[in-house]
Amino acid sequence: MLAYIVWDVSPEIFSIGGLSVRWYGLMWALGFLIGYEIMKRIFRHEHKPDEWVDKLFIYMLVGTIIGARIGHCFFYDWEYYSKHLLEVLYVWQGGLSSHGGAFGIIIAMWLYSRKVTGESIVWILDRIVIAVALCGAFIRFGNLMNSEIYGTPTTLPWGFIFVRGNEYP
Repeated sequence: MLAYIVWDVSPEIFSIGGLSVRWYGLMWALGFLIGYEIMKRIFRHEHKPDEWVDKLFIYMLVGTIIGARIGHCFFYDWEYYSKHLLEVLYVWQGGLSSHGGAFGIIIAMWLYSRKVTGESIVWILDRIVIAVALCGAFIRFGNLMNSEIYGTPTTLPWGFIFVRGNEYP
């Protein structure tokens, strides 16, 4: 019987020159691209304009990234970022929060429903839920590949031992 899972996966898939492809970024991209395809099918099924999907993609992407970054800065390290406000924009240095992303999505969808579709926010939230859940699962898989956001130590047979970034003994 398996006593635990030793997790020692590199967050980097490959590197060419100075450019590296990482699991976390790949999962973000796949989540958004597959979500786009899902939304395109839903909108076509409902005979909605194709340009609505393209605009939805932009609103979702911008809302998610801005919300996730601001959420991280405010919720996790406001003491630092309050003294270095410009660094809130430095998304390449890392730091995103899913709950900040959720706030960003809600605000973006409110704007999208008012400026693009004229439908209620409930209408668009009802349609994006599948894509959002799937994208969230992809991003969480990226977190696993990064060996981050793990819980407390366990002795259960399906527990993970994170070799990289493990702060537990």
